[in-house]
Amino acid sequence: MSLAAATRSEYTKQFSTAGWWVLGIVLVAYVAFTAGVLAFVFGGVASGQLSGARGPAPSVDGITGLIYSSATAVGYVFPLLVGTLMVTTEFRHKTLTPTFLATPRRGVVLVGKFVVAIAVGLLYGILGSLAAVGAGAAVLSIFGIDVALTTADTWELVGRMLLAFALWALVGIGVGTVVRNQVAAIVIVLAITLFVEPIVRTAGGLVEGFAGVVKWFPSAASDALVGQTIFGVMGMAGGDTLDWWAGGLVLLGYAVALVVIGLLTTWRRDVD
Repeated sequence: MSLAAATRSEYTKQFSTAGWWVLGIVLVAYVAFTAGVLAFVFGGVASGQLSGARGPAPSVDGITGLIYSSATAVGYVFPLLVGTLMVTTEFRHKTLTPTFLATPRRGVVLVGKFVVAIAVGLLYGILGSLAAVGAGAAVLSIFGIDVALTTADTWELVGRMLLAFALWALVGIGVGTVVRNQVAAIVIVLAITLFVEPIVRTAGGLVEGFAGVVKWFPSAASDALVGQTIFGVMGMAGGDTLDWWAGGLVLLGYAVALVVIGLLTTWRRDVD
């Protein structure tokens, strides 16, 4: 089977089930809610209309970026999960058996998954960006703040978010090749993204010298790629960060490293 045929097969597997659009709906709702809340708090404080707010008001110029980038700041777990499920679901349901019989070159199958994962990541990136920008701009406009939809910086931010979503889907493919058990893979992904990394990154902003280590974490690299995000600001507390291109390379490096480990270990094993 050629790479084109393997890619079509992966496309059919991914989009013939309800999982991708269910996660897509949750992604849109989650990101829109987060962006709306951030826009309400920041917009209210910056405009002076939110009574009882303490501390200095954030700069209006930086508000839109922090709000719109919430698409990746909180939504990156969704392409990561999709990429992981693209592999672990096949191990769980033994659908890799006929796939490997039709395509004995397992590397071709994996490349086909990469291609489809990029497509799904970009799709999720579009959905997440629309949710963040739509909800954030709608709330900011209530406070009379410029939503910056016509500026080049905003669309550059969106472009970087799309790239980040695609890279996170590839990281998910890598996770799935290393951890074959679907339940274990999901637990690991959720535990790291929702608990371990946020806690460690917060500590990185408090412990002197630790920020230089934390910046190499996957989520920190993603924030560097996208630009300034709300969790990046909270975690690094003004500390050292990677350049945007370096963040993208680091995130890609995680995907490649995980896939190589998977190819040398679990991907070579018998399915049955």
